[in-house]
Amino acid sequence: MKIKKKHLLFTFLLPVQVVLVQISGQYPAFIEHYYSNGIYPIISRLLRFLFGWIPFSVGDLLLAFIVFAFLRFLYRLFKSRFKNLIPKTVHLTAILSVIYFCFYFFWGLNYYRAPLGETLAYNQKEYSTNQLIKTTNYVVEQLNFYQLNITHNDTLTVENPYSKNEMYLMAVAGYRNLEADFPMLTYKSPSVKSSLMSLLQTYNGTSGYFNPLTGEAQVNDRIPKTGYPTTTCHEMAHQIGYAAENEANFVGFLAANYNDDVYFKYASYRMAFAYLIGEVRKRDRQAYTEIWKKAHKGILKDFKNSATFWQSYKNPFEPLVKKGYNAYLKANKQDKGTASYSYVVDLLISYFKAQDNSFS
Repeated sequence: MKIKKKHLLFTFLLPVQVVLVQISGQYPAFIEHYYSNGIYPIISRLLRFLFGWIPFSVGDLLLAFIVFAFLRFLYRLFKSRFKNLIPKTVHLTAILSVIYFCFYFFWGLNYYRAPLGETLAYNQKEYSTNQLIKTTNYVVEQLNFYQLNITHNDTLTVENPYSKNEMYLMAVAGYRNLEADFPMLTYKSPSVKSSLMSLLQTYNGTSGYFNPLTGEAQVNDRIPKTGYPTTTCHEMAHQIGYAAENEANFVGFLAANYNDDVYFKYASYRMAFAYLIGEVRKRDRQAYTEIWKKAHKGILKDFKNSATFWQSYKNPFEPLVKKGYNAYLKANKQDKGTASYSYVVDLLISYFKAQDNSFS
């Protein structure tokens, strides 16, 4: 078996691409202007136009095919006792080179764009513990307000009445409201779907994912429905080019918060509270305890139910998957890995400060 010239070419291009991506990462203003606000919106809308109308997740099927093809490659390699190892390895590397190119060209370069806080002129500085506590107190007040508005009883948990497909449509309305104040967060050509691999995602401890090869936002349709609106909005944030997890969390919060529906507003403050109270716990245990005492019993039950749900799917493989994803995030300019999700606190505090100087 001879090595094909095209396979050799694509194999050679893989390290070249890696170097070019790393060099590009040194010029966020260039990426922001020419890619994130230039080429990418065209690519993303084209992908959503091509795959958005299909009722099932094409991205899930594509991912399953890639995994199957890789396992088949390994099986045939072992079966042949590593016959023609070098040509087969070159062929595999050539395929990886194409996937690598598609990943970064279709979406991945957004990891290297200018920070959202900078784009919004938040002039972020390290927030004080006092700012954190003030913001968390405000958010728990809002959370209490919407919980009571929905249930009319502070001991009852919020029960989201909408179907998954209804929430996918409703989420778009939140983004439309958001456009007036944040034109850079415009969302068009919707493509949000329930994942065909929701059960697997649940065992992996993930609520959803974005497939850059098809432009589809995939949501785990098994997760508790009270958090479903923000998960949907989070994945949609990835679609419009916000790759960093903290930024997608923040945009997801905004889109749910700007929605006219009370269940979306509740979900937005629920998500914000979860991240804020986590940071309070690290800095001031007494304040942490006092703030939790302010939350309505119905909210405490909601968080407990969510924790119980995820605990029931705990398994030995989940930490391994999270370590892999952690490494992936670190390789894409998120130095803290999965911990970068909690960096949304910086953006939340800056946002509330911009709305009201009393949070300074």
